[in-house]
Amino acid sequence: MRIFGKLILTMFNIGKLGKFPGTIASAITSCLYIILFYFNIHYITLIIIFIFFFIISIYLINYLRDEFEDIDSKEIVIDEYLGQSIPILFFYFILLEASASIDFFSIIVLISFIGFRFFDIFKPYPINYIDKNFKNGFGVVFDDIIAGIFTTVVLYIFIIIYDKF
Repeated sequence: MRIFGKLILTMFNIGKLGKFPGTIASAITSCLYIILFYFNIHYITLIIIFIFFFIISIYLINYLRDEFEDIDSKEIVIDEYLGQSIPILFFYFILLEASASIDFFSIIVLISFIGFRFFDIFKPYPINYIDKNFKNGFGVVFDDIIAGIFTTVVLYIFIIIYDKF
């Protein structure tokens, strides 16, 4: 259980890759969704997978807290997968239903990647509050979820504004 749990939390050891493991995990997550969009994988399947990893990640972070030097260790990157998934899944649903091109979806994914990394790194309020005050599995995951929600809202506003002009 411990070995399998660590593999999940590190996204199969992506979190152990030198510098910027969170950015690498977000980039791999983004690429994965582009591939899944290309093959028209139904969004309900992706949401079920997301919910599974959300629940299991919170449990595993708490259960394996002694396996890492910090509760929010840089090696733990499953939270990046979860946070990056928020804006991508939102637009995945909309663009798959609209039969959008893979090129347009890829542009949206790239912009969401940049936005998510911005919010995840700079941690504006309430992300910084959650990061500092919830030192458990929920806090590790939830600050990235909020960063993903911020990214979704900002990107959606930009699309609306762009569409008006």
